[in-house]
Amino acid sequence: MSKRELKLELKHLYRPSAKEVAEVEVPSMRFLMIDGQGDPNTSPQYAAAVEALFSVSYKTKFMVKKGEQGVDYAVMPLEGLWWADDLSAFAGNDRSQWRWTMMIMQPEFAGETVIRAAIAEVKRAKGLPALDALRLEHFAEGRCAQILHVGPFSEEGPTIQRVHDFIETRAALAGKHHEIYLSDIRRGEPSRWKTIIRQPMR
Repeated sequence: MSKRELKLELKHLYRPSAKEVAEVEVPSMRFLMIDGQGDPNTSPQYAAAVEALFSVSYKTKFMVKKGEQGVDYAVMPLEGLWWADDLSAFAGNDRSQWRWTMMIMQPEFAGETVIRAAIAEVKRAKGLPALDALRLEHFAEGRCAQILHVGPFSEEGPTIQRVHDFIETRAALAGKHHEIYLSDIRRGEPSRWKTIIRQPMR
């Protein structure tokens, strides 16, 4: 059996510095995704989406490990694309109007057939309704700026502004606000939460 360290292989994308904003080129990668709307702190739809994503991602991992591939790897972190149809709702922190795509990257060696089998197995075992909203697709952001934010989500504002300032001296903002959640917020102290803040640029 072989072992893959995906976050180490993609170190420039998943282990950024917290000291300075960096420009990166984000290639096309494959994700399980679910779209939704509403406050992530209170929305049942959001909680159901995250449960479905992790359930299928872990089932895929175990199937790949035990299958012909015989590859062991750590499930990649939860990621979120965030926006609002009315940008003032997003800037004004009206979370009920927030729209989101939650997603987890799936390695290319985990074939689509295995992932579809994992979805079917989770549906049989748990019957999660959000599974019907899952989709598997490639997503490429291209040129982006990013930095690591350490601390609670409520204190991300200055970090996001640093990323925007970095971009505005070189190009223009493009695409959707992107966050990658490296910490298990159910266990860690908010002051130690680690979140990658990424913003496409053109």
